Amino acid sequence: MRVLHLIPGKIFGGIETTLVTRARFRHLAAEMVSEFAVCFEGRLSQELRSVGVPVHFLGNVRVSNPLTVWRARRRMRGLLRSRPFDVVFCHMEWTHAIFAPVARDAGVAVAYGIHHPISGTSWPDRWAARTRPDIAIALTHFLAREAEKIFPNVPVEVAYNPVVAPPSLNQSERRAIRSQAGTPDDAVVIIQACRMQAGKGHRVCLEALAQLRDLPGWQCWQVGGPQRAAEQQYFETLRQHAAQLGLAHQVHFLGQRSDVARLLAAADIYCQPNDTFREGLGNVFVEAMRSGLPVVTSAIGAAPEIIDGACGFLLAPGDVDSLAATLEKLIHNADLRVKLGNGGRSRAASQFAPEVQIPRLYAGLAAAVSRNHISPNRNVWTAVNQ
Repeated sequence: MRVLHLIPGKIFGGIETTLVTRARFRHLAAEMVSEFAVCFEGRLSQELRSVGVPVHFLGNVRVSNPLTVWRARRRMRGLLRSRPFDVVFCHMEWTHAIFAPVARDAGVAVAYGIHHPISGTSWPDRWAARTRPDIAIALTHFLAREAEKIFPNVPVEVAYNPVVAPPSLNQSERRAIRSQAGTPDDAVVIIQACRMQAGKGHRVCLEALAQLRDLPGWQCWQVGGPQRAAEQQYFETLRQHAAQLGLAHQVHFLGQRSDVARLLAAADIYCQPNDTFREGLGNVFVEAMRSGLPVVTSAIGAAPEIIDGACGFLLAPGDVDSLAATLEKLIHNADLRVKLGNGGRSRAASQFAPEVQIPRLYAGLAAAVSRNHISPNRNVWTAVNQ
């Protein structure tokens, strides 16, 4: 079964990390041959090519410029004529809206990837809803329920993101990472690694840490940098707020990093108290669990599906006092950190390992092809009763 994954490619986050992981571990479902198409060259296309998978460039698309949409669709038609794909997998509503009609006209099965909550009323959602997919692939059961908002009665399969085991660090490597961040080797490190966007709980985290300002023995790493112009102001505001709270020497803004896995392995607690942002899954939660870190977050979005009392804490969104108390408890109690870390490792390995989730994705896509009577490696529909 040949699959063409479509993704904008302009920024790099959890979705893009997942696609690279699926490409790296494609041997776990050898029957599924994957290629990728992007509208913007960048880190995603570079990392995909570095692991040896074909990446096709469809051209920069601006919805405000219909000519760019027309050109990208024309390139897509040419690609589908030249290569025998069985399924076009559109990740996110923007990609589905633009390219799913082209795949449908070419007689190729269409899969829609649900990566975040759906409003059902935004213009990308309404545009995407015009082309019914053959299957929706949701990252979580939380997101599977969202599919009904734009695609009622479409079959939905849940396939968690595959998350690899982190690197093992020896003491000298761990010490070196901490030294580069200006952190003592014996400090308890609280880490937050995510996109620099409102709703991810950065401000809540800082305000909770301000209550612990006089508590010795901890530091915080804020990992992530602005990838869009609008995020630059948010990033600078957070740095200013940390300084105003008197946290300049305890909170370190490490910027955009490509070694997040190593930073997690060198930390002690993962804290991301989302206040309004509903994670569709939250790759970094799983990455932190696989690194043996207790996870502290808010009980919104898919977090309650990913995290339980055996591996972390789920708090009310925006509850600064509870967050401060929880972090203080974890800072003081190394045994509790170890217990929750071990619980997270076990849960993440059983639910999110590539050897579990990549075959599951293949099974879901193969079932869609079979249900819709699509002949493998032929871009034509076979009549149901033929």
